[in-house]
Amino acid sequence: MPGMSRHNQSVGAYGERCALRHLITAGLRPVARNWRCPHGEIDIIAWDGPVLAICEVKTRRTDTFGTPTAAVTGTKARRLRLLAARWLAETGTRADEVRFDVLSIRLTGGPPHVEHLKGAF
Repeated sequence: MPGMSRHNQSVGAYGERCALRHLITAGLRPVARNWRCPHGEIDIIAWDGPVLAICEVKTRRTDTFGTPTAAVTGTKARRLRLLAARWLAETGTRADEVRFDVLSIRLTGGPPHVEHLKGAF
């Protein structure tokens, strides 16, 4: 990603792997990871029963720059809604319900702490 150091990219990728494991353990069925188009990226797309979950993953080693969930601004939420509509259109996927989740990953020593906020926005 432009503007991100290799270290930050590595931390983010690790956080996404932690989030994916969490979702699978919770019974969700991932269908896409790091889906990209010219307008942005969706970290994880997964089925939670009949509900399609669009998942944004935020990973932090410290809260110096705010909590992971605070990084999901209104602007980011609007972009994710547009990206989800585009993914649905491009893949021809039909979903009666689409939910937007945020997975907050904190890496503060010891095992990662994963918080899954279903329907975050």
